Order: sequence, then structure tokens, then C-alpha cells
Amino acid sequence: MFFQKPKARAMSLSMVTLFAITTVLSGCGTAKNTQTTAASAAPASAASSEAAKPSKAPESKKLVVYAALNEDDIVQIKKKFQEDTGIDIEYIRLNGAGDASTRIQAEKANPQADIFVGGSVEFYEPLAQQGLLEKYSSPNAKDIDAKFNDPKGFWQGWYMGVLGIVLNKDRFQKELAPKGVKEPATWDDLLDPNYKGLFLTSNPATAGGGYIFIADQLFRLGEDKGWDYLKKLNANVHHYTPAAGDGITLTATGEFVAAMSWAHDIVKSAKKGYPIKVIVPEQTAFEIGGVGVVKGGANTENAKKFVDWLLTKPVGEMNTQMSNRYSVRKDVAPPDGMIKIEDVKLVNYDRDKASSMKADVVKKFTEMTGK
Repeated sequence: MFFQKPKARAMSLSMVTLFAITTVLSGCGTAKNTQTTAASAAPASAASSEAAKPSKAPESKKLVVYAALNEDDIVQIKKKFQEDTGIDIEYIRLNGAGDASTRIQAEKANPQADIFVGGSVEFYEPLAQQGLLEKYSSPNAKDIDAKFNDPKGFWQGWYMGVLGIVLNKDRFQKELAPKGVKEPATWDDLLDPNYKGLFLTSNPATAGGGYIFIADQLFRLGEDKGWDYLKKLNANVHHYTPAAGDGITLTATGEFVAAMSWAHDIVKSAKKGYPIKVIVPEQTAFEIGGVGVVKGGANTENAKKFVDWLLTKPVGEMNTQMSNRYSVRKDVAPPDGMIKIEDVKLVNYDRDKASSMKADVVKKFTEMTGK
């Protein structure tokens, strides 16, 4: 028994020692695993945090434009805008502001354009009232007379044009001058029966110029006499063109003797060598050429950049040189070959009234002419 007790004690000590070593080793392993897990968890947490941050969308370099402008004008605008900003314009040129307005209305559930440019602001105001234009006032508008800026901020004027008569000099001298007919100096001169079938004007439903021409007669003569004038003129009109510029082309090529159109476009064609001249009658009307950001477009920020760009002096000078339009900027000289704006005798044109009565006037015109 004496020898058994020490042996049992020795075994107990061995067991204790073995247990202690195992515990220490196990503890070291656990600590190591814990440290490894913590170390590997930290980067995962950081990565997760980084992933949670929204990535910045790439800046758009595109702008979709509905243009109620001449083809060569919008081509030059596209080229210059891309040079200046790096933004590429995809444009659809429409026959007139009326067509552009109709298209924007048809696409209101899914806007395809970012911006509408060209044509008179009478076509922009109804779009604004229908909630189809984005409110935006350019910081560059401060340099422009208030009459060219929408006080509500839905459209912006960037050029001005006056209505005129385009006359084919060759046909007039051969066919009408021998009859004792004098060149038209007023709108009333176009009622001469000798112009029957030889005169063109544009449709007010599709062309800004066509509508402003009709409003011009209503403002200068009054409601009743204005409609009487339009009925008499209708007897001389061969047909109503979709766009105001169409009459210039058809007169310049000799198909017609005279037409109503924009004076700046007439001068532009005359500079190309066509046998035509421009006549700016007394009591003529003027347009404010507009631009407006389409609400819901895919590239709204680029559309705002376009408006800012359009109102700068260099672009105003470029537009005057390429289109013969008057700039709304006072520091841009009038176009060559155009009558000075201060010498133009304008009708008392109520633009707010012209906008509000447009739908009724177009309806009455359509019923009157059957067009």
C-alpha cells in the first residue's frame, strides 16, 4: 500500500500536467482562430461599406433636340455645340413649331426629346401650361431684355424675326408689271385679284409664321375686319404650306410670284443668287424664337447647358451670321442685308392674347379654308 500511493499520486500529477498543457494549447488555438476571424472580418466589413456607397453615374454626353429650324442652321448648331461642350446632339428637324409641339404632346407619357428649339414662343406657352416643359431660368438671361424671357421660366427667347413678303422679281416684271400692278408694299396689296393663284402663305396649324401672320391681321384690323381680310386673301392663295420657309423656296425657283415668310430667311435665299427680294410691310408682326427644356427627358442637365450656351454672345453672333435673324442680345449687331429693327414698323402685337386665342383661331381658320 505504501508503494501504491506514490504511484497513484504520480499518475494524478501526470494527468493534471497533461490537462494543463492541453488546455493551454487549446486556448492558444482558440485565440489564434479568433484573431484570424477578426482580421479577416475587418476587410469584409470595409468592403461591404464601400459597396454600400452609390457609384456615380457617368456624365451624359448626349442631347436629343426637336428643331423647328432650317436644316443648315441646326447642322451648324450641332457642330459648334459639340466643339464647345463635348456633348453630341441628335436632332430631329420638324416642318415647323406646330409639328414639334404636337409631337411633344403625343410623347408626354414617354418623352423622347430633351429640348425643343426654334419657332415662336406662342407654341411654347401651351406646352408649359400642360406641364410638358421643365422650368429653367438661365443665368445668362440677365443680359437680355425682359420681353424675351418667360417670367415663369418655362421658355426662353433667343432670336427675333419679322414677317415679310418674298417677291420673284423676274416673274413679277414679266407677268404683273405690264398689267400696271405695283410691287406690294402693304399686306392689303396682296388682295389684288392679279395675285390669284400666284401667292402662297403657310398653315397656322403647323407653322409659327403662318399663325403669327393671321394674328397680325387680327391685331392690325380688329377681329371682324381681320377675318374679312383673311377670307378675301384666301381667294388668292394657291395653297398653304406646312412651314413658312416653303414659300421662299417655291417663289425663289419661279413656281410662284410671291409668298409670305420670315424676312431673315428671304434675305438668306437672296444671298444665294435667287431672283427674289424682301419687302417688309408696315404693321408687320415679329416672332420671338424660343427654346424650352422638355420635362422628363433623359438628358435634362445637358438641355440646360444648351440653353445657357445659346444665350452667349458668340452664339448670338453665329446665329445672326448664318440665319440673318436678329439676336435678342443688345451687344450683337443686326444681320447684313436686313432692315434695322428700329426702322421696322411693327403692329401692336399682344403676345399673351396671341397665345391664349391660338386654338380658337386655328379652328376657325380650318373651318374657313377647309384646309
